[in-house]
Amino acid sequence: MRIAVPNKGRLHEPAIELLERAGLHVVDGADRKLYADTVDPDVTLLFARAADIPEYVSDGAADLGITGLDQVREAEPGNVVERLDLEFGRCRLVLAAPNDGPVESVADLADGKVATEFPNVARNYFAETGVSPDIVEVTGATELTPHVDMADAIIDITSTGTTLRVNNLGIIDEVLQSSVYLFARDDAVDDPKAQQVETALESVLSADGKRYLMMNVPQESLDAVRDVIPGMGGPTVMDIADDDGNGKVAVHAVVDERDVFETITEVKREGASDILVTEIERLVE
Repeated sequence: MRIAVPNKGRLHEPAIELLERAGLHVVDGADRKLYADTVDPDVTLLFARAADIPEYVSDGAADLGITGLDQVREAEPGNVVERLDLEFGRCRLVLAAPNDGPVESVADLADGKVATEFPNVARNYFAETGVSPDIVEVTGATELTPHVDMADAIIDITSTGTTLRVNNLGIIDEVLQSSVYLFARDDAVDDPKAQQVETALESVLSADGKRYLMMNVPQESLDAVRDVIPGMGGPTVMDIADDDGNGKVAVHAVVDERDVFETITEVKREGASDILVTEIERLVE
């Protein structure tokens, strides 16, 4: 099983970190290598440009791929399917034009020109709007094109909008919301190893922002403690070994990190003691 991951840039480190947290530790993954083994002898990483990963998966060079949704929508590989939003690398593709220019809506581009590094995404977007401007494909410095009369507007990636504001560009419409996804070739989706990788990654994402809460609770306070714990499906209650007749039980629960402070205060008020909070590395729901 080969997984294509970005070889550099802002997506590389988060992708490797997520794989590591999922248990796919990289073995001898030195810089500039094209391949790297993992601790799973059946899983190999293939390092490629983020924009090339959809093609690598489509052509069979890799079975799974980790890259931006925008890259897949641009490549339009017919046999690659979206499997899991990995929840990082969030950005938007937007239609923008000079703030002091004549373009104020999509309709104003009926006879205009739009510069972009994403011509396929742009054509699909305009096909839905019923407007057909000329698409000018560029490979960089997209924000400059309206100021040098190459285009009337642009479709480009933005995260915070700062670059657009610096270049006196205003957003007219949102074209696509993007983040990094796990993708699979359609004939690899049901492969047991592919499903194992997907489950491992999903377990890491499920554990983010969650904490494991453990405490000892008097039997007579159990119902009150249950009522104040915002756990997943209710807490787990277990007898305490060598209880010595103190009438307490052990209560374990998974709670959101944002609820920990208030939950501890409330369960302590209800008589809970020996309260322990730990991080969760992976959570299979």
